[in-house]
Amino acid sequence: MKRFPAKKNVSKKPARSRAKKAKSVSFGKITLFVFGVLFVFFVFGTVYHFRNGLLYYFGFRSHHGATELTEEERKIQDIRIFEVLSRHDTKVVGFDVSEYQSAVAWDKIDKIEDDFPLSFVFIRATAGNNRPDSRFEENWKAAKEHYFIRGAYHYYRPNENSLEQAENFINTVRLQKGDLPPVLDIEKLPKNQSIDSLKIGLRRWLNRVEKHYKVKPIIYSGESYYADFLKKEFKGYPFWIANYNFFVDNIKKDWLFWQFTEKAQVPGIKGLVDVNIFNGNKEDLKALCVGK
Repeated sequence: MKRFPAKKNVSKKPARSRAKKAKSVSFGKITLFVFGVLFVFFVFGTVYHFRNGLLYYFGFRSHHGATELTEEERKIQDIRIFEVLSRHDTKVVGFDVSEYQSAVAWDKIDKIEDDFPLSFVFIRATAGNNRPDSRFEENWKAAKEHYFIRGAYHYYRPNENSLEQAENFINTVRLQKGDLPPVLDIEKLPKNQSIDSLKIGLRRWLNRVEKHYKVKPIIYSGESYYADFLKKEFKGYPFWIANYNFFVDNIKKDWLFWQFTEKAQVPGIKGLVDVNIFNGNKEDLKALCVGK
């Protein structure tokens, strides 16, 4: 009897298994991709939500010690500066200086970004309880001679006596008619005292200076510091707020002044310059000034 080779039993299971495995891999990739996209959105959303605090704490007063930017950084900053100023073309623009800018060529200062006139300047007068700014006298006099509306500010050191700091400012600054009110610049937290003690010291400085000049001082600080420690306690004071956040495009209603960049270039000033927007027009700014 002729024998035929046994017919091989070809199972289709491996093919189905491969298809199932391929389908599983494909589904796994899609799932991974979806979760990846969701994670990116989560991270972006978190950063965006906390952008004010993050950029404040990483960027506020970051340029001390730096005098220039790379070419690419300069382009980015110029674009932002132009964009912000364009949005505030009905407001008044100014800047602030201290000894960090070295000698200022006041006769060369006119506009920023070629289109926006600079009308006022804040000048650092003192720091702590015994230190006048080394260039205050020359800057103060030159600002007046070049027809800038000028204001003087004191850099407050939390761990030094507040009344001694007030006297340091009073002994240094002689306000005249047409000058802006005095400014208290508070940026740092105390090392050896509580926040409540800090606030008592700030109020003592403010009260002493207001009593002497007969005008309510302006308080300068970063937005996070302002929101966390100053906004409620010092309600009623005018605020000058520093916020360099790229996501912030407009001055807020409760800010009298907005320092929106620390990295501007101004003709006549070496290095990086802070630029500020006043929340009003030129007449509003003049009305804010000392009248005596």
